[in-house]
Amino acid sequence: MPKMKTHRASAKRFKKTANGGLKSASAYTSHRFHGKTKKQRRQLRGTRMMDSTTVKTYAKMLSNI
Repeated sequence: MPKMKTHRASAKRFKKTANGGLKSASAYTSHRFHGKTKKQRRQLRGTRMMDSTTVKTYAKMLSNI
């Protein structure tokens, strides 16, 4: 049986938390801020926790991390 390989693109984008969750940076934060409200811009700062339904899928990709 071959070794499980880490999906490198996912490893660069997501970090595992101590409880097994995944966190990532927010989308829509690179440009065109003039079309977003102050509230939207403020809430896009920082990181986001991935939804529990998609964590199972990405956990397989990041099994070795």
